[in-house]
Amino acid sequence: MTNITLEEEFIKLDSLLKITLGITGGMAKNIIQDGEVRVDGEVETRRGKKIYKGSTVEALGEVFVIE
Repeated sequence: MTNITLEEEFIKLDSLLKITLGITGGMAKNIIQDGEVRVDGEVETRRGKKIYKGSTVEALGEVFVIE
Protein backbone atom coordinates (compact mmCIF):
# COMPACT_ATOMS: atom_id res chain seq x y z
CA MET A 1 0.00 0.00 0.00
CA THR A 2 1.32 3.42 -0.98
CA ASN A 3 0.09 6.74 0.38
CA ILE A 4 -0.30 9.52 -2.21
CA THR A 5 -0.68 13.12 -1.06
CA LEU A 6 -2.86 15.33 -3.25
CA GLU A 7 -1.93 18.99 -3.59
CA GLU A 8 -5.12 19.79 -5.52
CA GLU A 9 -8.79 19.12 -4.72
CA PHE A 10 -8.84 16.04 -6.97
CA ILE A 11 -6.94 14.19 -9.69
CA LYS A 12 -8.39 12.32 -12.66
CA LEU A 13 -8.00 8.55 -12.54
CA ASP A 14 -5.94 8.22 -15.72
CA SER A 15 -3.52 10.93 -14.55
CA LEU A 16 -3.13 9.26 -11.18
CA LEU A 17 -2.27 5.93 -12.82
CA LYS A 18 0.23 7.53 -15.19
CA ILE A 19 2.04 9.20 -12.28
CA THR A 20 1.94 6.36 -9.76
CA LEU A 21 2.52 3.41 -12.09
CA GLY A 22 4.79 5.14 -14.60
CA ILE A 23 2.67 4.06 -17.56
CA THR A 24 1.55 5.87 -20.70
CA GLY A 25 -1.87 7.40 -21.19
CA GLY A 26 -2.75 4.63 -23.64
CA MET A 27 -1.86 1.95 -21.13
CA ALA A 28 -3.88 3.73 -18.44
CA LYS A 29 -6.86 3.93 -20.80
CA ASN A 30 -6.62 0.21 -21.60
CA ILE A 31 -6.45 -1.06 -18.03
CA ILE A 32 -9.30 1.23 -16.98
CA GLN A 33 -11.53 0.18 -19.88
CA ASP A 34 -10.68 -3.49 -19.28
CA GLY A 35 -12.06 -3.24 -15.73
CA GLU A 36 -8.68 -3.79 -14.07
CA VAL A 37 -8.93 -0.72 -11.81
CA ARG A 38 -10.92 -0.41 -8.59
CA VAL A 39 -11.76 2.81 -6.78
CA ASP A 40 -12.95 2.32 -3.20
CA GLY A 41 -13.49 -1.38 -3.94
CA GLU A 42 -15.67 -0.86 -7.04
CA VAL A 43 -14.56 -1.48 -10.64
CA GLU A 44 -14.16 1.88 -12.38
CA THR A 45 -14.19 2.20 -16.18
CA ARG A 46 -14.20 6.00 -16.53
CA ARG A 47 -10.79 7.52 -17.26
CA GLY A 48 -11.93 10.95 -16.11
CA LYS A 49 -13.25 9.77 -12.75
CA LYS A 50 -12.28 12.38 -10.15
CA ILE A 51 -10.28 10.90 -7.30
CA TYR A 52 -10.49 12.80 -4.00
CA LYS A 53 -8.67 12.56 -0.68
CA GLY A 54 -9.80 9.52 1.28
CA SER A 55 -10.14 7.30 -1.80
CA THR A 56 -8.34 4.02 -2.38
CA VAL A 57 -7.27 3.01 -5.89
CA GLU A 58 -6.18 -0.51 -6.86
CA ALA A 59 -4.45 -1.24 -10.17
CA LEU A 60 -1.94 -3.79 -11.46
CA GLY A 61 -1.52 -5.30 -8.01
CA GLU A 62 -0.76 -1.95 -6.39
CA VAL A 63 -2.93 -0.17 -3.79
CA PHE A 64 -2.83 3.61 -3.44
CA VAL A 65 -4.41 5.52 -0.55
CA ILE A 66 -5.10 9.14 -1.48
CA GLU A 67 -4.45 11.67 1.29
